[in-house]
Amino acid sequence: MPSTATVMKLKRPLWNSISTLKYCSSSALDVLRPGDILKQLRIFSMSDITEYSKLTHDSNPLHFDLELARNAGFTDIPVPGMLVASLFPRIIASHFPGAVYVKQTLDFRSPVFVGDKIVGEVQASNIRQMKQKFLVKFMTRCFKCDDNVVISGEATAILPTLTVELVNNHD
Repeated sequence: MPSTATVMKLKRPLWNSISTLKYCSSSALDVLRPGDILKQLRIFSMSDITEYSKLTHDSNPLHFDLELARNAGFTDIPVPGMLVASLFPRIIASHFPGAVYVKQTLDFRSPVFVGDKIVGEVQASNIRQMKQKFLVKFMTRCFKCDDNVVISGEATAILPTLTVELVNNHD
């Protein structure tokens, strides 16, 4: 049986989504424990920004006009911060179907640009049982592959179970 420090990686069929689960303290490799980390890699495209804009009606020209973005001090067109932060509920829900997201704080530290490789990470920091469900607090962060943190914060979710599902994510 693998040790509790084993890192399990599950490659996804899509090029821009890789999920990783690192178990730091669990003796049962499929049960979430404080310290456990769930990650996904995502590369945002211009198409992602367009679809996000259509869905949210956020048509800020900063995300579509390179000249305007450069005049605002960016080197390229920035990906909307809330689109990047959407990695957090995606990670949680993909591993805990039926999870209810109840709180999220966000600190936007650095811009993300189309084509950047971004890793979204949630780390369980506190788990409390509530009847037959679990209230879990997660430390959240997104970072570029060079370890530059672009978003940090905390999330709270109600999970129907602590059993971690390693499922395929579809974009």
